[in-house]
Amino acid sequence: MTIIITGLGMMHVIPNVKTTLCEAEVLNTRRMQKRMAKKPVSSVRTRKFGRLQKYFGGSPTVQHSPRSIGNLDMKNFKASLAVAAALALAAIAAPANADALKNIVLVHGAWVDASGWKPVYEILVKEGFRVTMVQEPETSFADDVAAAKRILDLQDGPTLLVGHSYGGSIITEAGVHPNVAGLVYVAAHAPDVGEDEGTLGKKTPSILAKTDGAIRKTPDEFTYLNPAEFPRLFAPDLPRERAEFVARSQVLAAAKVFSAPLTAAAWKSKPSWGIVAGGDKIINPDLERWYYTRAKSHTTEIKGASHSVYESHAKEVAAVITDAARKVEKYAAHAQE
Repeated sequence: MTIIITGLGMMHVIPNVKTTLCEAEVLNTRRMQKRMAKKPVSSVRTRKFGRLQKYFGGSPTVQHSPRSIGNLDMKNFKASLAVAAALALAAIAAPANADALKNIVLVHGAWVDASGWKPVYEILVKEGFRVTMVQEPETSFADDVAAAKRILDLQDGPTLLVGHSYGGSIITEAGVHPNVAGLVYVAAHAPDVGEDEGTLGKKTPSILAKTDGAIRKTPDEFTYLNPAEFPRLFAPDLPRERAEFVARSQVLAAAKVFSAPLTAAAWKSKPSWGIVAGGDKIINPDLERWYYTRAKSHTTEIKGASHSVYESHAKEVAAVITDAARKVEKYAAHAQE
């Protein structure tokens, strides 16, 4: 915002400021014109002050001296200047709100695709966020991280990166991207550099790991969950029809994605949030708690929720993501102090 004080003691505000300030100055100017309408001045002064009237509106036929303006309306001028200065300071502070985080990228886990995020997506969009889903191929960990980074490259500013299940490993690696301001783990893995989720999962086994024959493998080393076991293990709190549909529309994941060691751990340098699914049978909830404690994540536990927590408890998951998006910049600034 630019404020110009003219030689006539008048204050002009460049039109890109708030409307209320411009209107206040126009009203103040016209009041000054009316108060001194009885004192004619020379034609030289008429022409000079007439230029101001042309700017603010009104007839230039009766004009008044700059000296009268300065003597009679200095109090009004000072008051207007004080108001303008206060608004100018407010305008300087405004960009912090204007630049608030609006971008959210959602990364799905193994054996499913991004369509499961739809309930969360719809809530976040209503909150005013720009939401994008990653459709990683699950052909290799490197391919999946590359798919996430490809979407992050398309974001136009600070971005909150959210991962579910195996998607947690992806966001841990891809989260070092410069556009990423924070991370949200939804019933997800969060390995450190040199670790892989397969090895960590064996140390704290889940019900899935203890269920013989639940994980099937194709001759070319792609894995999937036994469709008959899928509703019970992956989505027991979803409607049966929905759970069976997801079981029959699985994205087969290359077995090697679960054993690929990480080369980066974004949670070490960026603020993170974690959601524990209290009834998770795919990842042991104790492992989720351990991950989030180590990462110093702001943790929320949804009691009884299954691994499909992002669908079965979409409102609670969206609430955590929304809260993270609105706080992430503050936490990042505090961490740099």
